[in-house]
Amino acid sequence: MARILLGVSGGIAAYKALELVRLATAAGHSVRAVQTPTAQRFVGAASFAALTGAAVLVDEFEHDPARGAFPGQAPPGHDPIGHLELVRNADAYLVAPASANTLAKLAHGLADNLLTSAALAARCPLVVAPAMNDAMWDGPATRANVETLRARGVTVLEPGTGRLASEGEWGAGRLPEPAELLGAVEAVLCGPAAQGPERHLLGLHVLVTAGGTREPIDAVRYVGNRSSGRMGLALAAAAADRGSTVTCVAANVALERDPRVTYVDVQTAAQLHEACAAAFAAADVLLMAAAVADFRPAEPVPGKVKKAGRAALTVDMEPTVDVLGALAARRRPGQTLVGFAAEHGDGAVGRAREKREQKGVDAVVVNDVSRPGIGFDAAANEVTVVTADGERHVARADKAAVAEAVLEEVVRLRGTPVSPAAGGADATGGVGGVGGAP
Repeated sequence: MARILLGVSGGIAAYKALELVRLATAAGHSVRAVQTPTAQRFVGAASFAALTGAAVLVDEFEHDPARGAFPGQAPPGHDPIGHLELVRNADAYLVAPASANTLAKLAHGLADNLLTSAALAARCPLVVAPAMNDAMWDGPATRANVETLRARGVTVLEPGTGRLASEGEWGAGRLPEPAELLGAVEAVLCGPAAQGPERHLLGLHVLVTAGGTREPIDAVRYVGNRSSGRMGLALAAAAADRGSTVTCVAANVALERDPRVTYVDVQTAAQLHEACAAAFAAADVLLMAAAVADFRPAEPVPGKVKKAGRAALTVDMEPTVDVLGALAARRRPGQTLVGFAAEHGDGAVGRAREKREQKGVDAVVVNDVSRPGIGFDAAANEVTVVTADGERHVARADKAAVAEAVLEEVVRLRGTPVSPAAGGADATGGVGGVGGAP
């Protein structure tokens, strides 16, 4: 992940820079912020410090307690010159918003504050996001300054068109949205490939479930399944790669975590439902890969059931909550819902078609766990993605590659909305959560 230096100049659009920092840090990037004195009239330094986890600098002679280091980076043993050390450590320098005044200073090499001094010393890519009134943006001096910067290899973003700060005014001059700003920085860092179709989930919130639930019989025993959570974690990582903010509700997953993903650890189906319900309203995409038990012991024993004196043990089971069905019933326009189903034997795709309609979701990803090498706790998978307009078979591959194929279908579904059928019964399998993804 990258170290991004953010320069904030004066303008009403400075509030968008806070959301940019949130998105960037959620994606795993490390951020430091510098402000002009005028910028602090719009957004205080404390807000940026809270989100970046580092001191915000305004003056060239201000002492930096981190000595130019970014969060997660060891500071140098000496006290370096602030504006030189910040850009030396940065992988990219983004100025957003860049006022007309700051744009002019950058174009003409002026260095009368920390932001512009750092820009003059920057050897990393410089990305500038202008924001101003449309009359100022269209002014010949501003247009000349933009061309000067672009001729030097600076990436100058085009402002958006819409409502402006002044009452009743509309035109070009709006700061691009935070997700667009982050995408522009990542594109500069990663090259042209980062601007392609794989960025179509940029800025979206993706909710993923992973692993398998465990329903207690007593204090030490449980009804569960063999899902490792590998498929769910691969989906979370793939969504993060595409620029999404990712929340992963992980049921009993003991795998290495991706620092770009926010994890919520749960054990039971009820806990998974509660965590998903809390995050679902803000999600644009749901990938329900966890293997959720369909039944649980009706009366779990607080202590340990003793074997002595027992010829057998009978456990009465009751249905668990239909997590995907409950979420689908609450879906809002614009959300894309994908269920997962682990089937056993012939007819898996047909059963997945029925489940998609019953659930009221956009797609069901089905795999046949009776086949060797692609069942639970395996490195590879082979699936079929069932949608309202057909099926897509994904040949056996490692789970990271399968995750990419599933997200390609999500991108397609969001570009061509599919109306799912009305919801119904559970599609996640039988006792121990046969449904879901290994």
